[in-house]
Amino acid sequence: MLRVLLVDDEQTARERLRQMLGAFPDLEIAGEAEDGESAVARTMELHPDLIFLDIQMPGSSGLEVVASLPHPRPKIIFCTAFDQYAVDAFELNAVDYLLKPVSRPRLVQAIDRVRQAGAEADADVERVVETARSVNARLVARCGDRYRVVPLQSVIHFSSEGGLTRLHTAERVYVLEPTLNDLEARLDPALFFRVSRAAIVNLDAVSEVLPLVGGVAEVMLKNGLHLEVSRRRVRELLERLSG
Repeated sequence: MLRVLLVDDEQTARERLRQMLGAFPDLEIAGEAEDGESAVARTMELHPDLIFLDIQMPGSSGLEVVASLPHPRPKIIFCTAFDQYAVDAFELNAVDYLLKPVSRPRLVQAIDRVRQAGAEADADVERVVETARSVNARLVARCGDRYRVVPLQSVIHFSSEGGLTRLHTAERVYVLEPTLNDLEARLDPALFFRVSRAAIVNLDAVSEVLPLVGGVAEVMLKNGLHLEVSRRRVRELLERLSG
């Protein structure tokens, strides 16, 4: 039995999918969400096997929702109202998608593709997520009992502390589901750099690099925080900062 989460800001679209999926005896609708924040929260709560994920939603896109989920992720079927040229681009990446309004034959085909694709589907989704990299990209982070959309340009650094991944802005600290390894693979290397096993910094937030005895260094961030830079990463950091 595949547990399914439906994510779409349009209630009519969710209702249509729910009705159509009722014809699949091995699918169970575990829950619904109407925006990116609730999509991440419901995913962490329900642990679905498959998400039908709208691409265009207020606050954060479906691609940004996927980037905010930890590995292993549920299987993803994207839903989109993009024109046929954009849909063709998704198909070239072998990512399952549904063009709204959803047709029954296309729904059957998409579910069959996810069942057969296995791990390949995860790799294809990851390639599409990489296309969302930009200074305007966002992550969905936890703040208390809520999830908030945090623009990447407001991030000063990410850290790993006590088994938790934390996102630091000038105003506050949030908790993220992905590990630093997950984030390092997804973030734009032109904008973010991993200075140590415990921290990734926004290169635009670095104000100084301070060499120390033994070949290590510290970065001073614009908020005054000092972070250690591993010996083997110092030269690359300087190269990145110099362009």
